[in-house]
Amino acid sequence: MPVLFTKEGLEKRGFITSGYHIPYNPALKERARKLRKNMTKAERKIWYECLKKLNVNILRQKPIDNYIADFYIPSAQLVIEIDGGNHSADHFKKFDEHRTKIMEAYGLQVVRYKNDDVLNNIEMIYSDLKRRIQSWKADL
Repeated sequence: MPVLFTKEGLEKRGFITSGYHIPYNPALKERARKLRKNMTKAERKIWYECLKKLNVNILRQKPIDNYIADFYIPSAQLVIEIDGGNHSADHFKKFDEHRTKIMEAYGLQVVRYKNDDVLNNIEMIYSDLKRRIQSWKADL
């Protein structure tokens, strides 16, 4: 395990490491609260028309490491990211790749959907997430 992910390494970085939660930077808590109160159009749509129907505990704007995940399903260890048009720029792609690697280092699976897909094809996203959760439940 890389030093960054040991309990000592995480504590040196100032992260909360209770053992119950995935380590996170406590300085992100207030920003996450603000983001929960100000969801984007795509985040609102996926939350109300898809995620609430899945019948699992889902957290919005969850701090993980030095990042804030759009949605997180703790029981399935699944992070859901909604990517706007700016995520196609090279510097955002690299940032997203790094962020995904960090989250995967904690044993999380990251799934990304584009804003356009959320806004125009929510049924496909619902089916995909339902399949992923059923697959996770079958693995128990």
